Amino acid sequence: MPSSFTLELPPYRKPQFGKVLVRSLLDRTIFVLGRACLAAAPAGAVIWCFTNCHISGGSIFAHCAALLDTPAQFIGLDGVILLGFLLGFPANEIVLPIICMGYTAGNALAEITDLSRIHEILTTNGWTAATALCMLLFLLFHFPCSTTLLTIHKETGSWKWTLAAWGIPTAVGILLCGVVHWTAVLLAYICKIL
Repeated sequence: MPSSFTLELPPYRKPQFGKVLVRSLLDRTIFVLGRACLAAAPAGAVIWCFTNCHISGGSIFAHCAALLDTPAQFIGLDGVILLGFLLGFPANEIVLPIICMGYTAGNALAEITDLSRIHEILTTNGWTAATALCMLLFLLFHFPCSTTLLTIHKETGSWKWTLAAWGIPTAVGILLCGVVHWTAVLLAYICKIL
């Protein structure tokens, strides 16, 4: 039997440029910037405290990096790299500046634009091709920044999905880094024997 499908459309209204601009500016830009500021301001204070407050002759940053060094070595990184990722949670863009700051024992983030200087800093601190590959893998497969997680929570309304969005890529990143690191160690050992 034939059936009819009726779709009722609302009357067409011409878009109003001003309202579209204001709504998109307020709803998207200001909202995202506000959430970013809520995360960035405390993160800046934490990074400042980590690098400028000293305990037992070393900065809190150096002590935390030393504490994270053993688990980080297991996946081909070091404590400074892992701490850079943790402190870079508010904005992933600051991970490399945090790492460079940690290696140079600086007390403020600085933008290093000279690639040869970055190469010098990294190789001086023991980076190898395997370390760089593990760093890139973990950079690709690690937890999203705080603003992204807040947006996921806002859109899904669920902490379960927010936690999954944080945990799944992080677990994959740790697994991939471990595989790459231990494969490189095994290959180096085999080459040494032969």
